[in-house]
Amino acid sequence: MGFTRVVWVSATAALVARFPSLLWPLRPDEAGFLMVARTWHPAADSVYGHHWVDRPPPIIALLKLTDWAGGPYAHRLVGAIGCVVLVVAAAGATRELARRMGVVDDHERQRLAGWVAVATAAMVGNAQIDAVAAKGELFGLPLVMGSCWLALRAVRRVSAADAFWAGLLAMLAIGMKQSIVGGLVFGGVLLVGSLVARQLSRAAALRCAGAAVAGALVPVLVVVGWAVVVGVRLQELWYVTVGFRSDANAVIASQQSDGPTSRILTLVLVFVGAGMLFVTLWFVARLPALLRRDAVAVLAVLAMLAVDLVGVAVSGSFWTPYLFVPVAPCALALAALVAHDRLAPVRRRPSALLVAFAVASSVFSLVGWSGAWVHGRVPVEARTGEAIAAASSPGDDVIVYGGRADIQWSAGMRSPYPYLWSLPMRTLDPDLDELRSVLTGRDAPAWVVEATAINAWSEIGTKPIEDHMLARYDYVAAACGRYRIYHLNTTEPVEVDVDCTTPYRTIWGR
Repeated sequence: MGFTRVVWVSATAALVARFPSLLWPLRPDEAGFLMVARTWHPAADSVYGHHWVDRPPPIIALLKLTDWAGGPYAHRLVGAIGCVVLVVAAAGATRELARRMGVVDDHERQRLAGWVAVATAAMVGNAQIDAVAAKGELFGLPLVMGSCWLALRAVRRVSAADAFWAGLLAMLAIGMKQSIVGGLVFGGVLLVGSLVARQLSRAAALRCAGAAVAGALVPVLVVVGWAVVVGVRLQELWYVTVGFRSDANAVIASQQSDGPTSRILTLVLVFVGAGMLFVTLWFVARLPALLRRDAVAVLAVLAMLAVDLVGVAVSGSFWTPYLFVPVAPCALALAALVAHDRLAPVRRRPSALLVAFAVASSVFSLVGWSGAWVHGRVPVEARTGEAIAAASSPGDDVIVYGGRADIQWSAGMRSPYPYLWSLPMRTLDPDLDELRSVLTGRDAPAWVVEATAINAWSEIGTKPIEDHMLARYDYVAAACGRYRIYHLNTTEPVEVDVDCTTPYRTIWGR
């Protein structure tokens, strides 16, 4: 039997909830990924060529493909379609979980799937997380949920084909962002648990495990094969995708910054406001009863939820889009809760309240975002880049210090410095020797923008950079009081007129 109208309406709502992506320019990560994709030229010691980013090749390949097919905003359409897939996959996984927990009536399973579809659409469409940008977390989310759905089907049907695709999707999600490991965790716990609980014979478990591993190896072998063919050293590929993170975490821990600390509170508030905290708490509170229904599947959900939440907690940066990742385990946790409510009817239905809260929060967040847009919001970063472009001469370059690739993108200029993000800069150019070499060289950029104050990370040797800036660059203006703009010494006066008043309307115009 197919999905109910509620599921398809919810999937459509998840698609429509991405409408803010049509009303705001590229965010920093999106702009940076696109710049890496457009200049992608691998070499033995560089996965991407001139620019450096700590992301696996699949996410950059996706941005390159969408940019080629539909322009710089086409990836946002892919993200919106991914939300549709997420909701449908959540409904499918709910039907499987409800069946495992003892819901016999298929009509009832469909109804429960509708509840979870509504909640999933609400959580992924919550504007408090990020209703605009589409990047690794959003691309990986439907892959993870699809993997969980197929893993549940695989152990029920003892299907090697389902297991193969479950493994492939789970690993492909990691290709969108390395921390999205929930699909592998869920599938692994589910398979091992099914064997231990004797829900699968040893032969059946080995068959499914072999198929899942084979599927998971496909994206890995494709990326490794590509690296071998184009001549990228495998140790360089490993460092970009895995090794860099430990070095970056050490840098984050050693350098003081108010940014990550202030973002922790915002992250927690959004986790609460989107309803995911309440789903998590109620799932943990009902854990003994849920384990009695289906210990294997519930433990798989619990492990996935724990791993994803720990991943957010130890990220070190605490950006709100990280909260897209726990949407999948929260949806599965809610699926287990609504199935349990159906089997053990009680007067009060907290699960229904959880769904209602998630929907209300999503609606209010989108109304709030829309109200701010109607009132008029100015994307200072885009306006700064546009103003520099208008004042520039042919052949000018620009360096944006501190990691605002959206300014770089809007300026339409190349960067002679390879690090478009602050964390790779602080990790791979710790004494800023490379930056100093660029600023003092014969081909120094005509423009420098302080997206972050030069002395923000004084412990990494910013004093010489300040001295060189004062010696070779003239201060031009502060864009809307936020970003200091400098121009290489010249006898001619340089003026930059940044539009700080005109609201941004759509991606098709100002």
